[in-house]
Amino acid sequence: MNLLLLGRGKTGSLVADVAAERKHHVRTAGAKENAACAALSQENLREIDTVIDFTAPHCVLAHIEACVKAGKNMVVGTTGWNEQLNQVRVLVERHKIGFVYAANFSIGVNLFFDVARAAAAALRHGYSGQIFERHHATKKDAPSGTAVAIRNVIRESSGQASHRKEALEITSFREGDVVGLHEVVLESSADRIYLCHDAKSRRGFAEGAIRAAEWLQGKHGFYDFKDVWREL
Repeated sequence: MNLLLLGRGKTGSLVADVAAERKHHVRTAGAKENAACAALSQENLREIDTVIDFTAPHCVLAHIEACVKAGKNMVVGTTGWNEQLNQVRVLVERHKIGFVYAANFSIGVNLFFDVARAAAAALRHGYSGQIFERHHATKKDAPSGTAVAIRNVIRESSGQASHRKEALEITSFREGDVVGLHEVVLESSADRIYLCHDAKSRRGFAEGAIRAAEWLQGKHGFYDFKDVWREL
């Protein structure tokens, strides 16, 4: 495939490496090359099959709009834009492109979602819950998209009303070069349950994003990686 990678950060650099290992052709555009979506013109996208975005919350929506209008498939690993999900879904379906997004492209994290889904039953048996997440000091969004996804999974599986803001509070820490650590604590008067996922490197995110791009070939529609990773 011919891939255009948006973002030269730590994860983006690994995405480019994994793409090359899997024999794809990849071009990379950082913030300077893509100022005002310059890298996403019809001409620049002519030979591109899929655009992969690991940039920042404030610019990702403009990137999505440009790719959708150009009719190009897209994989989005940038988080912090959940409020625009419905808007993006409408655009994707109207223009009939393929689109995969994720709070986290790691297979391990998506397995962790299943663990959290099973543990959510505790909230129906008198347990309270908290979520803690730690990331590197330069991460731009807090709480992390993964922490929000974990909270949503637990709420949906437990039947807990999402309007109860005091429930499942997320506490965020930004320090050093922490790749990503997410912990769920479920507590009752009798005991305490700890669930934890600790990413040792960013390679799992990069591999998942490239495999999502491969899976998306020839497909149209709006997909969440947590719903399709088992098919990879």
